[in-house]
Amino acid sequence: MDNAYVTTPFGRRAMSLGMLASQQLAEAIEPGTTRNKWKLFRAICEARPALGVTDRALTVLDALLTFYPADEISEDRGLIVFPSNAQLSIRARGMTAATLRRHLAVLVDAGLILRKDSANGKRYARRDRAGDVREAFGFSFAPLLARAAEIEALAAQAVADREHLRTTRERLTICRRDVAKLVAAAIDEGAGGEWEKITAMFRSIIDRLPRAAGIAHLSAALDEMSLLREEIVNQLETQTKTQKIDANESQNERHIQNSNPDSTLDPEPRFETKQGAKSTDHIRQLSEPTDSKRGREVRTGRTINDGGTFKTFPLGLVLRACPQISDYGPGGQIGSWRDLMSAAVVVRSMLGVSPSAYQDACAAMGPENAATVMACILERGGHINSAGGYLRDLTRRTENDEFAIGPMLMSLVRANSPVRRNAG
Repeated sequence: MDNAYVTTPFGRRAMSLGMLASQQLAEAIEPGTTRNKWKLFRAICEARPALGVTDRALTVLDALLTFYPADEISEDRGLIVFPSNAQLSIRARGMTAATLRRHLAVLVDAGLILRKDSANGKRYARRDRAGDVREAFGFSFAPLLARAAEIEALAAQAVADREHLRTTRERLTICRRDVAKLVAAAIDEGAGGEWEKITAMFRSIIDRLPRAAGIAHLSAALDEMSLLREEIVNQLETQTKTQKIDANESQNERHIQNSNPDSTLDPEPRFETKQGAKSTDHIRQLSEPTDSKRGREVRTGRTINDGGTFKTFPLGLVLRACPQISDYGPGGQIGSWRDLMSAAVVVRSMLGVSPSAYQDACAAMGPENAATVMACILERGGHINSAGGYLRDLTRRTENDEFAIGPMLMSLVRANSPVRRNAG
C-alpha cells in the first residue's frame, strides 16, 4: 500500500480520520489539472455556506493564496506555501496569531488546505543547486485543486439558488400587489364578492411568512397567492362579462321596440312591455334559460354544455394540490391535461360516481375543471361520505354561479405544502 501521502501534525495537534481522508483525496488529483487561483477563490466564496467556512477563514485563505508564486495552481509548480505567521498576519489585515491559528484549523477541517509539518514544526523549503524547491513544509493547496470541480459545482448551485430566491421573492411581491389592488378596486367600485373573506385569506398568507423567509416558505406563499389572484380575476371577469351581456341584451331590446313602431307584426311578443317599464325586466327575461338546442345558460351568460368560460388553473398547481391523482394516470404519472382527464375517469369509477353525474359536471365546468374537481374529491376522500352526491352538489352550485375551484385548490395546496408537513 502506498502511504507516502500520510503526514501527521506537529506538536499537540491531534491527528484525525478527517485529515487522513483529506490527505488521501489530495493524492487523487487528475494529471494536468490546473485552476486560476483567484477564480477558484471566488467560487469558494460563493459556496461558502456549503463548505462550512467563515468569512474570516476566507480572509486567511486569501492571504495564503498571495504567497503562491503563479496565478495558475498546478502540481508542476508545486502546491505548498510556507509563510511565517508574521508574514501571514500582515497579509491577513493584521490578524492576531491566535486568530490565525483558529481559522487555519477551520480551513484544514473544511478540507481546503493541508498541513505538511516539518520535524520541528517550522515552515520552510529546501532548494537544489538551481534554486528550485526540492521539498517544502507548510500549507498545501492539494485538496483545493483536487476538489476544484466539486467547488465550482457548489458555487454554481449557490448562484442558481440565490437567483431562484430573488425571482420567487419578486414574483410574490408582484402577485401580492396585484391582489391588494384588485381587491381595493372591487370594493371601491362596488363589485359583488366575498371581499372580506378574500382579504382575510390574503392577510393569512402574508402573516405566515417568517421574517427571514427561505425558498420553501416563499414558494408555498407564491402558490397560494397565485391561486387567490386567479380566483379574484375569475370573479371580476365573470361580473364584467355579465354586465356586457346584460348591456347588449338591453340595447337589442330597445332596438326591437323602436326600430318599427308602426308595424303590427311583433316577432317576439313575450318581450313587449308598456312604455315606462324598467329595462331590468327585459334583461331578466333574456337571461332565463333558452331552448335546449341553443345550450343551457345561466345568468352569468356562461354556456354550460360547451365548457363555458370557467377558467382552468395551471396543471402544475393542480398536481401540487392533489398529488394522489398521479397514481391513476397512464404509467402512474400525469404529464398533460389529457392524462389528468383519463385519471379522473378511473377515479370516478373507483369512488362510485355515476357517468351521468360526471358528464353533468363536465358540461357545467368544462372537462379540465371537472377532472380537477375529481382530483380534489380523491384528495379529500376521507372527509366526503358520498362522492357522487358531492359532485352533483358542486355541479348545481356551478350552474348557479355559487362555486369556484380556487379556494378548494388553495386549501389543498396549504395542506400539502412542505412547510405545513414539516410543521406537522
